[in-house]
Amino acid sequence: MHNQKNLILAIVTSLAILLLWQVFYVTPRLEQVKKQQEMALKAASEHKAAIVKDTADKAEAIVSRESAISSSVRIKIDAPRVHGSISLKGARFDDLTLAKYKVTQKPDSPEVALLAPSNTKDLYFAEFGWVAGDSSIPVPDSDTIWQSQDTVLTQDKPITLFWDNNEGLKFYLTIAIDENYMFSVTRKIENYGQEASSVLPYGIISRTADAEHQTFAILHEGALGVFEGVLHETRWADIKSNKKVEFKQSSNGWLGFTDKYWITAIIPGKDSEGKNNIFDGNFTYYTANGQDRFQADYLGQKYDIAPGTTVNVESRFFAGAKEVNLLDSYAKSFDITLFDRAVDFGSLYFITKPIFKLLALFHAMVGNFGVAILLLTVIIKLIMFPLANKSYRSMNQLKKLQPQVKELQERHKDDKLKANKSIMELYKTEKVNPMSGCMPMLIQIPVFFALYKVLFVTIEMRHAPFFGWIKDLSAPDPTTLFNLFGLINFTPPTMLHVGAWPIIMAFTMYLQQSMNPAPSDPVQAKVMKFLPLIFLFMFASFPAGLVIYWAWNNILSVAQQWMLMKEKPAGKKIAKSK
Repeated sequence: MHNQKNLILAIVTSLAILLLWQVFYVTPRLEQVKKQQEMALKAASEHKAAIVKDTADKAEAIVSRESAISSSVRIKIDAPRVHGSISLKGARFDDLTLAKYKVTQKPDSPEVALLAPSNTKDLYFAEFGWVAGDSSIPVPDSDTIWQSQDTVLTQDKPITLFWDNNEGLKFYLTIAIDENYMFSVTRKIENYGQEASSVLPYGIISRTADAEHQTFAILHEGALGVFEGVLHETRWADIKSNKKVEFKQSSNGWLGFTDKYWITAIIPGKDSEGKNNIFDGNFTYYTANGQDRFQADYLGQKYDIAPGTTVNVESRFFAGAKEVNLLDSYAKSFDITLFDRAVDFGSLYFITKPIFKLLALFHAMVGNFGVAILLLTVIIKLIMFPLANKSYRSMNQLKKLQPQVKELQERHKDDKLKANKSIMELYKTEKVNPMSGCMPMLIQIPVFFALYKVLFVTIEMRHAPFFGWIKDLSAPDPTTLFNLFGLINFTPPTMLHVGAWPIIMAFTMYLQQSMNPAPSDPVQAKVMKFLPLIFLFMFASFPAGLVIYWAWNNILSVAQQWMLMKEKPAGKKIAKSK
């Protein structure tokens, strides 16, 4: 009976962890970088608060995305994976759609819209400019109308914007884009006047977001950035309550905003001498035009521009999908620290990312992520094969010992302590470990969580089909038993949405359970019988890919255990209890 209690305890513990995972798991947050000395230039800090709050005191009519885009002069973006335009007013990146991603799986579904102008309901834009060291120096701002001889930005043809302040400084903005989602932004200033000037580069991303929008316990959405080699994640609600989160004197970092599948990030880059920019980073909440707005911005180091000289500052702007291999390649080629961590693989990163890499490898071989999950399950089973074999042999021995266990319990029914002691002596005599049956399940839990994370956070799984009715492995099974899997024109409530794959999973769990020794205690036996039903309703809301993994794992376990049961017994026969 002791071994059955341990088994039930392990299963109940596993179930509790699964239920609490979504509710109470919070990605560990690292300490904020220790604040260092303030920037030496006082004038810069006085102007910093006004960098992006250009609409804070303006009342703009909220219009549709199409109306806002058509009302300003723009340069078209025509790149392999992004479409949109750059507004010449303020030189803003405020119109961007992702060419390879659709809102839904329907053929006529529109492209996912990432960026939008400031006078729209879902504004989301980026801007690069200068703060004057001397407030009397005119510098371009959000109302500046830039000039350009270019009309279209393509992968092969960068564009250049220019603006003259008519007081000795001419500003240039050269923008290029690669074959994916990375923009290069080079700012240049020519001093053709008679006086020296000082300026500081800045970059901002501004957007709307409800502080409670898209809140998941296992997924970070909000602000994130790397400062002094440390990844910092700040949720919408935290920014709103703190008003401002600051990081001082950072280098070789980046900052931006992340959603489940998309990210915008500014990488300050290098200065004209090829050195990493030293910058202050901020995440800020403010209200403007009746909207809650969130801002990620950086302010770089001061540049002195003597008469007859120029200054160049390079930055990068990523706006697109969080594709793991692409982020890895950018992190390596551009030396962007921890850029791959934009994908929230969580605290089990050392398990989660390798699992994704293995799935991606199998997908490249077979062209189907569902089949890749089946192959991954086989690999995991092979790795655990020796341990599982030992466990199943032990379970089979325990099953054969059940008559003797019941006999001991009956003999010492008035003395449970003595009954348990006798049972443990029997196990010791027969060299059976009652805990060994729990080990495969306990070891499998981190793998289960890691796969759950992969299915939930990686865009590669979004809209990835399997076979038949499973069109999206990252979404729950769309069928339901309570309308006979679509034969009846009836939509049951969410709590009754039990699909075909969860039923398959529960059935395989029942088969595996029937092959194990039944608890001698009637109450424990009833609990065990109800576990497949509990898992059925719990798994119904999980991603289909995860349910397929669990069902296939059960099938392989049943097959392995069945083969072991067919083995001819070796060694001595089990002795009768005394």
